[in-house]
Amino acid sequence: MSGGAFCITCGADPPLSTDRLCESCLRKRTTLSKMPETIQQRRCAKCESFEIRGGWSIMDRDGIADLRIRENLVLEERAKKVAVDFSVQEIDQRTNRLYVEISGTIDGYEFHDTHSPLLQTSNAVCTPCTRKDGDYFEATVQLRSAGRKLNEEELTSLRSTLDELLQSMEPNPMFFVSKEGPVTGGWDLQLGSKSLARTWGRKLTRSFGGSVKESSTVVGVNEGVEVTRLTLSYRKPAYSIGDVVRFKKSLWIVDSWQKDGPILRKVDRFERSGATWRDMESSSVVCALAEQSTVQVLNRDSSAAEFMDPSDYKVSTVGLPYDDDGEAVELRIGFIDGRWVALPVSGKGGGK
Repeated sequence: MSGGAFCITCGADPPLSTDRLCESCLRKRTTLSKMPETIQQRRCAKCESFEIRGGWSIMDRDGIADLRIRENLVLEERAKKVAVDFSVQEIDQRTNRLYVEISGTIDGYEFHDTHSPLLQTSNAVCTPCTRKDGDYFEATVQLRSAGRKLNEEELTSLRSTLDELLQSMEPNPMFFVSKEGPVTGGWDLQLGSKSLARTWGRKLTRSFGGSVKESSTVVGVNEGVEVTRLTLSYRKPAYSIGDVVRFKKSLWIVDSWQKDGPILRKVDRFERSGATWRDMESSSVVCALAEQSTVQVLNRDSSAAEFMDPSDYKVSTVGLPYDDDGEAVELRIGFIDGRWVALPVSGKGGGK
């Protein structure tokens, strides 16, 4: 009798698998994959999101089927070059039949499996919906202005940036507004996420300038850990980009925002300066951007230009701005201290 290798089950000669089985015995004793006959899942009856590894997410039919197959498919540990294909048959709103085809190799031999589990869905209420219904919130955002009441147009502009932010971010079930409404001097919102509140605060300061202050309040203890709520107070400056302000007895145009305060440009000469939010508390708006007009130049000389007064449609004269190039056919003007003043082009918000 030969002393060479042989199948430990039937005694067949090589080739043999890694566990010393011939191909026939390997196939009899080895399964490429296993999958349960029934897969259970939970879906929120309110928002139709699915429970996934302790969280909740909205997915389409094929997406959730693919996820459940990957969660429940068990492969033989030696399997290589595995390919999985599937199709979904809808039986009713809560039940789908999954048809799964799997191919792969074990010790160089090709294997093929098929499975057809039922994917059964039970109704539940997800954590975010439970919290929404219970007016749950993690953060309060207060929209205010420095030294005055926010007008309706400003509130609309500020509030719209939250919708823009939510559209640009990856969906998160905790990114919701549980309550909002007007308060004295501004608008308050209760949000389901501290991170959303902080991200929005950064967007507000980039878009409108101003400052954000945070404070936290302990509201309870969960498993030995303090539960806190965040209050984020955003204060919009009393001025906007393009406004003409009186600051330190001079006229400046608000040109852009930086972290510590606005960048200003002098109205009557080329001078650029930064100011802090605290410094600007003593400033006042003398001509808002919305009150400024763009007019056609009718005639000009080296120092002045004629234009049609937008208030009474009579021809008036205004001194040219310091950066006039001698050829501009339009001027931007503002009515300041009882007279029209031509404003420099470099003050149009970030211009150089």
